Amino acid sequence: MHAVAVFCGSSAGSDPRFADAARLVGTHLAHTNRTLIYGGGSVGLMGLCADAALAAGGKVVGVIPRAMVEAERGHKGLTELHIVDTMHQRKALMADRATAFVALPGGFGTFDELFEIVTWAQLGYHPKPIGLLNVAGFYAPLVDFLDRVVHAGFIQPRFRAMVNIHEDFEHLLSIMSRYQPPTGAGFARPSER
Repeated sequence: MHAVAVFCGSSAGSDPRFADAARLVGTHLAHTNRTLIYGGGSVGLMGLCADAALAAGGKVVGVIPRAMVEAERGHKGLTELHIVDTMHQRKALMADRATAFVALPGGFGTFDELFEIVTWAQLGYHPKPIGLLNVAGFYAPLVDFLDRVVHAGFIQPRFRAMVNIHEDFEHLLSIMSRYQPPTGAGFARPSER
């Protein structure tokens, strides 16, 4: 897991623990020589995570759609900043560059990125580990809901197991490092996505 895509909010959220977690993630990735790949913004949890990684000497790759450069204030101090035309290109480039994915707290954009990357894994488009950093219980209701969906027969348990969750980032990475893709999923070439 040498390149971790982090999905998180362009807002810092209402709980200071969210910001603390974003800084911790960026710092830890830098200290463990992992590249941070993220949405390219300089604001919210995105900016805090990137700034922390850079301050710790890490490599940070941002990917941002041209139309969002102003709204999310594209970060100007990154190792690499890729400006793309669409959100689809943003997500595809992040997915291609990453070897693992972690979601921090965020809103619709974070959920969109998370669920798309989980869906791609379920369809066999990638075998990469996916984690939720459950900062201050943020993702607990979502995890309960996913378990309810399994019980209702819409998600198979082997696919539910693709989503790893923990409140401690180092422990989450440890769990993810042991991840094995579900059996029975054939892996398609990236061009088939």
